[in-house]
Amino acid sequence: MTTRHPVDRPEIASETFRQVGRRLLPLLGVCYFLSYLDRTNVSVAALTMNADLGISDAAFGLGAGLFFIGYFFFEVPSNMVMHRVGARIWMARIMVSWGIVAGLQAFVVGETSFYVVRVLLGIAEAGFFPGMILYLTYWFPAEYRARAVGWFMAAVPLSTAIGAPLGGLLLRMDGTGGLAGWQWLFIVEAVPTVVLGFLLLWWLPDRPEQVDWLRDDQKSWLRGRLAAEAEASAGKHVSEWESLKHPRVLGLSFVYFAIVFGLYGLGFWLPTIVQDSLGIEDTFDVTLLTAAPYVVGTVAIVVVGRIVDRQAKPARITIGAMTVGGVGLAATAWLSENPWVGYAGLCLCAVAVMSSFPGFWRLPTAFLTGAAAAAGIAVVNSIGNLSGFVGPYWIGLLSDATGSNQWGLVSIGVVMVAGAILTAALTRDTKQA
Repeated sequence: MTTRHPVDRPEIASETFRQVGRRLLPLLGVCYFLSYLDRTNVSVAALTMNADLGISDAAFGLGAGLFFIGYFFFEVPSNMVMHRVGARIWMARIMVSWGIVAGLQAFVVGETSFYVVRVLLGIAEAGFFPGMILYLTYWFPAEYRARAVGWFMAAVPLSTAIGAPLGGLLLRMDGTGGLAGWQWLFIVEAVPTVVLGFLLLWWLPDRPEQVDWLRDDQKSWLRGRLAAEAEASAGKHVSEWESLKHPRVLGLSFVYFAIVFGLYGLGFWLPTIVQDSLGIEDTFDVTLLTAAPYVVGTVAIVVVGRIVDRQAKPARITIGAMTVGGVGLAATAWLSENPWVGYAGLCLCAVAVMSSFPGFWRLPTAFLTGAAAAAGIAVVNSIGNLSGFVGPYWIGLLSDATGSNQWGLVSIGVVMVAGAILTAALTRDTKQA
């Protein structure tokens, strides 16, 4: 009687996926929760910080976006270092350093210091997100990867759903210990990042071979499945340096630019837009309304991840989500004078942006492996995240110039639809379509 190799035994697949998911995804999700919280809590702080420091809309948009300038230049080198030294050491270093800098935001005194700290925060955090996406490829085969990305990236909407009301409560500490509420917000929310960064040195394994919570047959199945995927992609192999200028990598970078344009264009400005358009004075009420679409987005990103894996059509689902979000936002911003209808459009766009992530991140990993994946994913993320600089600054400029946020929201919708069209062009003749 011949014993089947574990890679040929499908009964092991779901068991291994559940085991790895239970062990790693909650930890990775908490890390990303803190990452997104520390880079975007400035949007809640702005409700009182801008007036305290005399920061204009344009200056705030510039400062919020400068995070991504430092992030851009250090993203690829950081991810290459992680591929060589391992996730445990490098992710711990990233979290501790960005936590410290995030806390320093409490001590800015004007526009210049605000700009400097935001650039330093981007440098400190560079490599975290693409490193985590690369790390997931070490543990999850392609048919499970969108679900893993969905659970991991659920931290994005969850961080706003929880972080916005939490920030609203921290703003109420105004005057405690001689500090403003927005200063307490930065300090309190930075501490868990530093603590968890040190704990990663014990809690985060580099590779499946190092853990004792997988059986030998599970490790063998996982190693065999990942090796089979690498062998299947050998004919379309892209080298480490080729990935930096590969046309599809660059194309996907601009698609991601469109997605992130929506994510941060809304993320940095949503509390201010809600406060101004709905005429709500209480900052805690503003943060609750800010959190609402992200609660729905948390569910959506997990559900869409499962759909992507089952249908194996990541491009089609990404295109649909980007189109719905872009058209919905532009239409409600342009056609309606009812502020609550406008708020509904903001909610629709936020949920659509969340829904586009699981499918999108299956596209670059379909043809990049090893060091090429480390470089290529970092390129996609770094170029894409430049819209985190462009988006908030652009909306701030338009708001100052027109006295309204309407045109800024329309521009987000247009960019997202353009990204959907580009996705269709890039994936037209591929299996991912």
